[in-house]
Amino acid sequence: MTAGRAGKRGARYRPKVPRRRRSPSPGSGPGPRLEVGPGSVPGPAGTRQTIRRLRAELAAAQNRIAELTASAERDFLLDIFNRRGFARELHRSIAFIKRYDATGALVVLDVDRLKPINDTFGHAAGDEVLKAVARVLGEQVRSSDVIGRLGGDEFGILLWHLGEAEARAKAAALEEAIDGLAFTFGETTVHAGASAGVAVLDKRVNPVRALEQADRAMYVRKAQRRHEMQV
Repeated sequence: MTAGRAGKRGARYRPKVPRRRRSPSPGSGPGPRLEVGPGSVPGPAGTRQTIRRLRAELAAAQNRIAELTASAERDFLLDIFNRRGFARELHRSIAFIKRYDATGALVVLDVDRLKPINDTFGHAAGDEVLKAVARVLGEQVRSSDVIGRLGGDEFGILLWHLGEAEARAKAAALEEAIDGLAFTFGETTVHAGASAGVAVLDKRVNPVRALEQADRAMYVRKAQRRHEMQV
């Protein structure tokens, strides 16, 4: 046997070292197999039923959201707009006036002598006065007009399609109607009264400015009425 053959034969029978297998990297393999059995995929009837159920749940959720939004903009005691709801209506009204060249007026009305009534007869008596004032306002304005409680003893009224003279006449009529209210607590009869200020709504005004104008006019009117009573 030659040396060359011996070398080849030695190479042929050399033991092989087993190669190490690399572990698969995460996500590189085929992943777990999903077993889909009978009934796991809904048929057309099941799909329609699921869609109907989801639509009903969505409608119920939307109704609930609308109810919560409405309750957040209503005064709990008087069942009229609160300041937030009234401010939203004021923004919408002024936007409408600017777009369609309409007319309107804002009245800010403050109930006179409500604090002495609260202090003397209690807050339940004051609530009775506020409810009566809200009722009178509802009777004196049109259904298209907007009434809101701005806070405490202050109300806001949005009057549509009125000029300045007509709005001032309506404010005076509101004062007169509230002045005529009489309240009996125990053996005492009292009158509250009200003072109203007017701001004209036109293309140049914005909601903040309109409220400021009407509020200033209301305080001027309140001082005037106080002077008239002293005289």
